[in-house]
Amino acid sequence: MERTMIGCLRGAVGERVKVQGWLQTLRDQKKMQFLILRDTTGAAQVVLEKKSNPELAELISSLPVETALTATGVVVDNPVVRLGGLEVQLESLQVEGVSEAQLPLDPFAGALPSIDIRMDWRFLDLRRPENLLLFKVQTTVEAAMREYWLQHNFIEIHSPKLMGSPSESGAELFEVPYFERKAYLAQSPQFYKQMAMAAGFERVFEIGPVFRADPSFTSRHMTEFTSVDMEMSWIDSHEDVMAFVERWLVHIYERVAEKHGAEIRDRLGVEITPPALPFPRISMEAAQKILKEQGYQLPPEKKGDIDPGGERVLGDWVKAYYNHDFVFLTDWPFSVRPFYHMRHPDNPALTRSFDLLAKGLEITTGAQREHRPEILKEQALEKGLSLDPISFYLDFFRFGCPPHGGYGFGLARFLMILLGIANIREAVFLFRGPTRLEP
Repeated sequence: MERTMIGCLRGAVGERVKVQGWLQTLRDQKKMQFLILRDTTGAAQVVLEKKSNPELAELISSLPVETALTATGVVVDNPVVRLGGLEVQLESLQVEGVSEAQLPLDPFAGALPSIDIRMDWRFLDLRRPENLLLFKVQTTVEAAMREYWLQHNFIEIHSPKLMGSPSESGAELFEVPYFERKAYLAQSPQFYKQMAMAAGFERVFEIGPVFRADPSFTSRHMTEFTSVDMEMSWIDSHEDVMAFVERWLVHIYERVAEKHGAEIRDRLGVEITPPALPFPRISMEAAQKILKEQGYQLPPEKKGDIDPGGERVLGDWVKAYYNHDFVFLTDWPFSVRPFYHMRHPDNPALTRSFDLLAKGLEITTGAQREHRPEILKEQALEKGLSLDPISFYLDFFRFGCPPHGGYGFGLARFLMILLGIANIREAVFLFRGPTRLEP
């Protein structure tokens, strides 16, 4: 007999079915036993009259919750049952994987333990329907990203994560032994996205892991995370990249609302509404003035830059002034941007770059890149970089490269914003931070 998913039982009323899942609840009464069985599509009530099968009833009485079961029986209408107005009248039961009686973390307890305990026992924490929904949404988000890219003639690439030189700067690097030399875990696929531009691919994307040796213990930082990256050729300025980003994001919102909107509203109390186009744009110079007017003082080391507190203040200001959750911060000083960002021709102190804030959280960094090799060399030297370690990168631009730009996008941070998740540890399958390498 083929398995019937619990979410499909309404279409099988009157039929004998096989359902498989976890024992979420057992109510063992004098004459009747009620089992709540859960799979990825929902939960259903399975019932047994004890006197009809005393041996089976005895087995059921011994089962701990979260045991994996296969149950067969007939689906019948029962309007008083809150789980879909139906139940399965049990005929046979197979114990596939018995749970220990004492759970270190009960995913269906009234109160959850600390986040560290939940991370220790993440596989049990992930059994909560809210977490299952998160990864269903993540799957839809990535599918929508790819769908939009493919509609606009993009090619998918997979760049190496072991590099012979830093991909961003000398800071926050994980160094690993590599035979007779040193290698570094990639902080970004940036160099290789630009190589694809020099190769004539014109439009590329990648979704993959990146690594940052960042000792931060915040609710928004990880040492390994999934980066979503895009690069496109033949652009006129960073405005072309921003225009693409905002349309791409609206498409993602539309797909998530269409497929999961009702469940997200019911389970998380979050309304998925695609943001209005275009997104507001504020130059960094204007953003600094707004922060000053709002009474927010940036730390001295953030001159020309912005800190997380400043991002939140700007997010609140944009919501009040524009009634929008997103804002592009544009035209950052060259002093705080990577050497490969293109400068404004009429103001070399500024770059054709942007960050995208969502509800006061930075989720995207992008720019037009400098594609002229002599200028790239000058800018690298100006940043104090040695040219020898990046000579392979500089070679990409020696034989003709079109003007291009792109962005890097934090998948987990976006899910935090989309679903109202407060801590990035809860927005990923398994969190990696300075003190966490297990499970």
